[in-house]
Amino acid sequence: MRIDMHAHYVPPKAVEAIERDATSFGIHLEDAANGARCACFNYGLKIRPFPEPLLDLDRRWQVMETMRVDRQILSGWADLFGYGMPAAEGARWCRLFNETLGEVAQQHGARLSALATAPLQDAQLAARELEYGVKQCGAVGGVIAANVDEVSLGEADLDAFWAAAVALDVPIFIHPAQPQMPPRTGKYGMLQVVQFTYDTTASVGALIFSGVLDRFPTLNLILSHGGGYYPYQAFRFDRVYRNMAASEAASKAPEQAPSAYLRRFYYDTILYDAQPLGYLKTLVGSDRLLLGTDYPFPVVENDPVGLLENAGLTAAELTQISGGQAKTLFKL
Repeated sequence: MRIDMHAHYVPPKAVEAIERDATSFGIHLEDAANGARCACFNYGLKIRPFPEPLLDLDRRWQVMETMRVDRQILSGWADLFGYGMPAAEGARWCRLFNETLGEVAQQHGARLSALATAPLQDAQLAARELEYGVKQCGAVGGVIAANVDEVSLGEADLDAFWAAAVALDVPIFIHPAQPQMPPRTGKYGMLQVVQFTYDTTASVGALIFSGVLDRFPTLNLILSHGGGYYPYQAFRFDRVYRNMAASEAASKAPEQAPSAYLRRFYYDTILYDAQPLGYLKTLVGSDRLLLGTDYPFPVVENDPVGLLENAGLTAAELTQISGGQAKTLFKL
């Protein structure tokens, strides 16, 4: 079975619920160009219009067939996580999303699975919602943004959430988010090329240096887009670590050099070319790679299996990366 673990979907039922009762969730919809709709959070954030395929399930089956993918593991849209919402509103919004997404996944259990969202603005509420998503909605893991309202994951007080993921024995998928484009990356697609990979990298560094990985040695984390810059700059991280270890900050240094944590993460294969994918495999091993596409956004990898076939993998590695490892990790 070929499993795409990085695909996005927004249940139309969740959008319809906002239209019926915006006050309960702290979100309302506004019209945008060409008949599209935008989600607007009451705390002031207005995100991009919903891409039509993000809401379309029927088109998804055709795309999956073209991609030679048998199952998708669905994440929501990171722009919609709304970590700037008051915690109670954020928890209600996550509950609505998890229930509606879980319903879709259960209706199409042979082809879809879901990842639960959680209100990271309150770690205790996030832990409870992850548990609800897994135990009551059938989620096979969690998905979170790489920053909590511009705070890197390792700098946010999330130990209760990490502990819940460990207790539930489910992986957490870290996806970059930047709902409002910074001026320097607002053109030429640099938001996706530069800002997203930076977001992931900054949080990986914070997770390592803050000791999260040391405190939770069995925590399973999946990084988007081949891990951002981390796998390719891990030894630059090491240089900073050596400086820290030799200074007064030695007591605050992680237990190992940052490059030693490369195999603590899983990585999707969204690198678009066999060369960087082959290098990533050399660094972390084929057992840490998971097939991904980023469907349905414009940066989608349209031929994910072809990418693997061109990467010089053995038959066993191809089977492992295209679905075997995901089946094990997500207990499918």
